[in-house]
Amino acid sequence: MKNKTILRILLMAFVAMVGLTACSDDEPKDSVKEIRMQVSAETGFMYAWPDDKMENPIECMLVMSEDFPGETLTLGFNQIEGFTYERGHEYYLLVKRTIFANPPADASDRTYSLVRILEDRVVAEPEVPVDKEIKSEEDIEYNDLCPFDKYSISKEFVVDKDGNIYYGDGSSLPSYKAARIWLENVLDYEDPNWIKFQSIPYQATYSYVFSPFTDEIRLVRNESSGPMFKNVVPEDEFTNITQSMNSGEEVCYTLILANVYKKGLQKVAFIIKKQ
Repeated sequence: MKNKTILRILLMAFVAMVGLTACSDDEPKDSVKEIRMQVSAETGFMYAWPDDKMENPIECMLVMSEDFPGETLTLGFNQIEGFTYERGHEYYLLVKRTIFANPPADASDRTYSLVRILEDRVVAEPEVPVDKEIKSEEDIEYNDLCPFDKYSISKEFVVDKDGNIYYGDGSSLPSYKAARIWLENVLDYEDPNWIKFQSIPYQATYSYVFSPFTDEIRLVRNESSGPMFKNVVPEDEFTNITQSMNSGEEVCYTLILANVYKKGLQKVAFIIKKQ
């Protein structure tokens, strides 16, 4: 009789444990995803949660991420775990973003931790070449060990008559004024010059723009992780594409990426196709 009682107790405990496990499986789970994030060289101001009167501004980072395209957000200097911000640097990061299923009432619903720094660029003021006028590709002096294959961009953009911009795979970009032509660092880690190619002379600070609509070669600032779409494709050219080109027609833009000294690094090209 005693053994039966013990077995009954053990069975009830087992059933209760299984029930708890089943319940826990139904609970909402945190969402974890790797996303790209751009951190500006300029800083901004934010306010602590208890400071509802906004009396004590706190200096912070200004960031843009894939979660909120086209929007500039504020983050505290310590809000990306494993990342140390340095003023005057623009960063392009890969971070792990965790959104809590049950966030605390007095804190953010998400956290970020650094996976790796994709690019770290020291900011330089944009300049026009002063040594000589650039009239052709032959006038551009290349840096030592260049051209190389460090950077890559999307090969095709699609625009419609309303001015909406998409990647070739159909995913949408921000508006014309907020869209960026992302420069992705694709240099092979096995490259014997990999460390050297991460230094300032091999960072794409500028782009020489070769447009299909003009013989003029323009120099634009890449800012952080790539030039703004509107700077590479001026408004008059964008209007020509959206309003004058027929569906299926395409044009090709070429960029010669250049370092802070305006010396060439690499040539890249991309296509804009009318939807």
